[in-house]
Amino acid sequence: METEHLLETMVPLITAYGLRIVGVLAVIWLSFRVAGWLQLRVTSGLRSRRFDETLSIFFGNLLRWLILVASMLACLSVFGVETTSFAAVIGAASLAVGLAFQGTLSNFAAGVMLLVFRPFKVGDYIVAGGKEGTVTEIGLFVTAIDSPDNRRIYLSNTAIGAGAIENYTANPLRRVDIDVNIAGGEDIDASRKALEAAGSSVPGRDPERAAEVFLKGFGGGCVTWQVRVWTVPASYWDVWQATVRAVGYQLASAEIAMPTPALNVKVADAAREQDSRFSDTRQLAPGA
Repeated sequence: METEHLLETMVPLITAYGLRIVGVLAVIWLSFRVAGWLQLRVTSGLRSRRFDETLSIFFGNLLRWLILVASMLACLSVFGVETTSFAAVIGAASLAVGLAFQGTLSNFAAGVMLLVFRPFKVGDYIVAGGKEGTVTEIGLFVTAIDSPDNRRIYLSNTAIGAGAIENYTANPLRRVDIDVNIAGGEDIDASRKALEAAGSSVPGRDPERAAEVFLKGFGGGCVTWQVRVWTVPASYWDVWQATVRAVGYQLASAEIAMPTPALNVKVADAAREQDSRFSDTRQLAPGA
């Protein structure tokens, strides 16, 4: 009798929960398959659109884990487990993790913004975060640049995003500005003609944009000019030196003088001045 009563009690439980267990296992298996398929689709789709490799993998993994967590919570609810408590625990844990990794998450958010809006790309020469150099890597948390003397500098993305970003290679052309001081007594028109000839003779400049000569002002016994030449960013420093060289040769050929610093020095004999003052005092004294 006891055995029959036990069987009568257990059979409905086994039937009910057995079907639930089978259904939960099927849901878990299906969720893993769907999560893996969606992860692959998202990652490959982003890669086909030439999206950043790191972000493509990250978004694929994030979607996969969201689907698995949601399916696990749904399976627990089948057995009568309240999922609201799990949601509260997950929310509290997320808040604690967010506070602990506030700086890291800020770098991550800044890195995502840099990758999405792309104010610069790998290979660009930039000035950002108080440093300058050629960008070698743009990560989710830090950006690596190589300085002109070949030092590798890692900048946090927050530091880059918080200030101004100067991209020297974003545009196809850059302008080389060379300041030139001419002696005050030289003819202004002749100086302009010589500087224009120098700018036009610079090798490596952009042939479609003429060199410019700008009169900046006067001061200190000289006339200040500026020679402006356009070139591609890769040849900037070569054109800079070539412009300085052309200006020097052209001014020498036209016999136009540059200002020479002069300093007037007056040397006085202190002992002689003291004796002279003493003699003058004796002559003015009463009864002398």
